[in-house]
Amino acid sequence: MADSATIHRVPYYSQWESAGLVPEFVTGARSSADDPLWQKSGADSREEYAFWAPRICGLACLRMALDFWGHPVPPSAPLLREALDAGAYARTGETTVKGLIYAPFADWVTRRWGLHAQARPELTAEEIDSEVAAGGLVLLSVHKTIRTLDPRPAQRGGHLVLAVGAGPEGVVLHNPSGFPDHSQEFHTVSWTDLDRFFAGRGVVLSSSARR
Repeated sequence: MADSATIHRVPYYSQWESAGLVPEFVTGARSSADDPLWQKSGADSREEYAFWAPRICGLACLRMALDFWGHPVPPSAPLLREALDAGAYARTGETTVKGLIYAPFADWVTRRWGLHAQARPELTAEEIDSEVAAGGLVLLSVHKTIRTLDPRPAQRGGHLVLAVGAGPEGVVLHNPSGFPDHSQEFHTVSWTDLDRFFAGRGVVLSSSARR
C-alpha cells in the first residue's frame, strides 16, 4: 500500500435521479416510478425508468468518471441505450438483465471516449491502491449492503461502486446506491471491511491509454 492516501475529487452521480430518496427506493418505501425527477434520465416512461434505475450502478460510475475527466455526461437512459447496443448489458427476460458485462463495457468505453478501460476479473486491494495512486478510478464489484457495512452480507459482488481514493486506511468510494450524508460520496471503507463485500473483480479506468 502507498504510504499516504490519494483522493480524486470526482463528482457524484446516483443511479436514481433523486439521490436524496435512495433510502426509500432501496427499502421499497417508494417505487422508483415515483421518482419526481425521473424525466431527467431521458427515459421514455416512468415504467422504463423504474425498470432500469435499480440496475445501472455501473453506468452511474461511468458518468462520474466522464464528468471527472471533462467529457460531456449523457443522461442515463440514452447512455443505457448505447451500452445495450455495445453489448455491455443484455436484457434476458421480462424482468431479468445480464450486466454490467465487463469486456464489452471496457471496449465500448475505450472506443467511445478514448479512455483507458480494462476489465479485471482478478483484482486485489493492493492493485486498487496502486491504480488510484497512478491517477485511475476503479469500478469494484461489491455486495449492495456495503452502504451500511452489513456485518454479514449475503454474498460478495452484485453491485458496482467507484473507488475514487485509496490509502493505508482503506478505499474511498462513491456508491450509486449509497445513503445521503453517509455512504454516497467519499465513503471510506477499511480494507478489512471491503473484503467482506468485494468479489475481487472490476474495471480499471484512466484518462488515456497507459504507456
